Amino acid sequence: MRRHARLDSTKIMMMNTVTPKPIVAALVAAILLFAADPALAFRCGSKLVRDGMHEQQVIAACGEPTSVRHLGHAIRAYDYRYRLHGGGYTYYRMPGVGHFATEVAITEFVYNFGPRKLMRRLIFEGNVLVEIETIGYGYIEK
Repeated sequence: MRRHARLDSTKIMMMNTVTPKPIVAALVAAILLFAADPALAFRCGSKLVRDGMHEQQVIAACGEPTSVRHLGHAIRAYDYRYRLHGGGYTYYRMPGVGHFATEVAITEFVYNFGPRKLMRRLIFEGNVLVEIETIGYGYIEK
């Protein structure tokens, strides 16, 4: 003998509804993820070092690096356009052609923050920070 359980319409309706709490929590987590600091950034004391900073800004924030190495040169595209703001809109002005190729120096800075903190390897192209890499724990300098 088989018995079939009879479900009334209110139980079926309650089984198919999704509570809004997980959906709201997922949306909040996604918003916080996109609003967070970029992944390619780190702190030197209370200052944030991130992509796009100039060499001198990084030195002002973190001090002199443990080592500096010149890795060579590379050819990079250079866009000569610049923005002009006016009347609530932005337009670009291009004197001449606007696009050029230029040679930039590639430099590596390594910061050793000691044996309990991670060392950072920074790559600069044309004195602008383009890459931040973690290279393991630091060491005690002799």
